[in-house]
Amino acid sequence: MQTQCLASSLYGHATINVLLSSTKGGARKKEKKEEQQELKFRKKSIVEHLAPPFMAAVLTLSSPVIFDQPALASEGARLFQKACIGCHDTGGNILQPGATLFKEDLERNGVNTEEEIYNVTYYGKRRMPGYGEKCSPKGQCTFGPRLQDDEIKMLAEFVKSQAESGWPKVESYED
Repeated sequence: MQTQCLASSLYGHATINVLLSSTKGGARKKEKKEEQQELKFRKKSIVEHLAPPFMAAVLTLSSPVIFDQPALASEGARLFQKACIGCHDTGGNILQPGATLFKEDLERNGVNTEEEIYNVTYYGKRRMPGYGEKCSPKGQCTFGPRLQDDEIKMLAEFVKSQAESGWPKVESYED
């Protein structure tokens, strides 16, 4: 109050009103800033509290194959031994020597991507029977059990990986 009286005597009432309104505006700015900080804290707090359950849900509901590449490779190896090793042991081809699963032969035969390997495995090509569930014509398809799409995809990934690394020894997997 003394400051106001001193200001009043020196500058007049208009100055006091300006001083008071600027003080109120400063208080409002301070309150607004505190509200923004509180809101940031709440948002951060919500994220911090929801992150662990969210990640737990993602990990629980996701396929373990996504997170475990060695498991994917071993599943591919298991499928290879189950369906392919009879003709393609160590990446070779006992029926058609120029159609091995080595990188050079795959490239020369136009089967050098996972998608192309998938298509040949699904529908067959020349002497190789198709293993896909909807393979046709029937004469081009295996008489044995068919493979599901995701199994053929794993096989294609496995074959591509093995071809890239020169067909190292494939581990044995029992069913």
